[in-house]
Amino acid sequence: MLAIYKREMRSYFTTPTGYIFAAVFLCASGFLFAFSTLQMKTADVSSYYQFLLYAYIIIIPLLTMRSFAEEKKNGTEQLLLTSPVSLFSMVMAKFLAAFTMFAGTLLVSCTYFFVLGAFATNPNWAKILGCTFGIMLVGMCFIAIGVFVSSLTESLFVAAIGTIGILAGLVVAAVLNSLIDSYLLRVILDWLSIYSRYLNFTRGIFDIASLIYYISICIVFLFLTVRTYEKRRLA
Repeated sequence: MLAIYKREMRSYFTTPTGYIFAAVFLCASGFLFAFSTLQMKTADVSSYYQFLLYAYIIIIPLLTMRSFAEEKKNGTEQLLLTSPVSLFSMVMAKFLAAFTMFAGTLLVSCTYFFVLGAFATNPNWAKILGCTFGIMLVGMCFIAIGVFVSSLTESLFVAAIGTIGILAGLVVAAVLNSLIDSYLLRVILDWLSIYSRYLNFTRGIFDIASLIYYISICIVFLFLTVRTYEKRRLA
């Protein structure tokens, strides 16, 4: 597992993928931070992170689309399947490498908070930490979904578009919720919505139920990825 993790991390810096992801992420987050806090002259970062969540729909597929699709495209998938590593370890290594890249870039973007002192003498750090932790959980789920979609195809484009479609559906579920008359359907959509679960973190609340939800989403999609390769290995 460690060997595959190191290989994945190395590939992010020996190919354009890691640099493109970091550049797009930091440019988008910098623009959104300037628009939602500096221009508005506020130390409240909740709007910034909500905008960033929507940006993740496009940004994170740039990171995950190559996870398995590129292995198929380059013909190196069989080397992974025949290596002395369990399928679970293989999937986890690729997931953890992508999450490490994502989390590292997110932490770099947190340097923006140093300018908050210009707008508030006592920023709400509990809210800032809650938003940061919540958005990291959202990113973790998005990465798990992207890794799963990448395992289904050898086309990087299809992997990216498929991931964008699923992520958009999960986020937009919260928007559609207010347009539906059925109470039962509203409850179901609210439960499924990644966005709705994130809102408590924007209030500085450490929501255990939402934490369990995000971890469960990751487990489900990583399990589906493992099952995909179990079927492929037996075929």
